[in-house]
Amino acid sequence: MVALVPAEQPGDERGAFLNFLEAQREAVVRASLGLTEEQASSRPSASELSLSGLIKHVAEAELNWLRMAQQQPNELRRDESTWHESFQLVGDETRAGTVAFMERVAKETEEFVRGVPSLDDTFPLPEAPWFPKDGRVSIRWMLLHLVQEMGRHAGHADVIRESLDGKGSFDLIAEENGAA
Repeated sequence: MVALVPAEQPGDERGAFLNFLEAQREAVVRASLGLTEEQASSRPSASELSLSGLIKHVAEAELNWLRMAQQQPNELRRDESTWHESFQLVGDETRAGTVAFMERVAKETEEFVRGVPSLDDTFPLPEAPWFPKDGRVSIRWMLLHLVQEMGRHAGHADVIRESLDGKGSFDLIAEENGAA
């Protein structure tokens, strides 16, 4: 895994978006590299966030956006009583299981994005004060939003990991590539 996203082929906007999204997903997961289940689920900072919980959350958030774009119901739809569970492992969930779930969602997202006729295609959003006022967004907007969401949580993951053992992103990239 590298720290910088590879350059896309000229004109491959979809590939560029998907590469940047994947790089941010990898950064979130990489932050848990080499940790035990207990460490990955711990909350070592002032935040209520854990690394396992962040992995689960970004995978669920991506799935939610994908289902909205597909105009299909989300099988994991959360309400006010279960929303907090998107940030923590519950029952027999594991870090490895959440990573596998994230990988399935990523594959489905890529297949969908590569298959839409145009990144300018739009889809409706449910009414909510945090969504754009016009109630519709394009596939391009969704991809940019997902990169933003993943990037925000990759930063959270970096802080949590550094709070656990002082390892930063470049340390983990080196470790992952056998250079540590």
